[in-house]
Amino acid sequence: MKLVVGLGNPGTEYENTRHNTGRILVGLIEDKIKDIKIKFITPDTFMNNSGPVVAKALAGKKALKDLIVIYDDIDLPLGKIKISFNRSAGGHNGLGSVIKALKSEEFLRIRIGISPATPKGVLKKPQGEKAVIDFILGEFKKSELETIKKLSKNVALAIETIFTEGKDKAMSLYN
Repeated sequence: MKLVVGLGNPGTEYENTRHNTGRILVGLIEDKIKDIKIKFITPDTFMNNSGPVVAKALAGKKALKDLIVIYDDIDLPLGKIKISFNRSAGGHNGLGSVIKALKSEEFLRIRIGISPATPKGVLKKPQGEKAVIDFILGEFKKSELETIKKLSKNVALAIETIFTEGKDKAMSLYN
């Protein structure tokens, strides 16, 4: 079974926050992919405890090849996606929880940029732990949410490509 996980936090107070980007995208794409049998999940635990839910949904180590985790990335500009494989959590606690529970980094991720950038592409990330937390737990502006909605088409296409033509093809097309 192919599994796509959208990381985020449960509850209406987190619904449109930047940290819920994975959950938001799963909600936008699960009806767009028709020709591939995929199970979509958004753990009903808080982000930092997502790992056990993902591990329970996965049918053993062999199933890692059919796992994609979608999550927010403050190190990418808003609207940019980056597909990666077999990498560290990079400071993302939700992904760290998944890696710890799976005892492996050997799965695909689709990182979704959430940071504003200048017209030249220079990131305008918040500085300091409190500012970062306030930013990621802050709600998207309406225009930012529109960017995420538009991005959902490419995320759906990337997932289809991963499952039909492989991760290398998807990375070459969407990174």
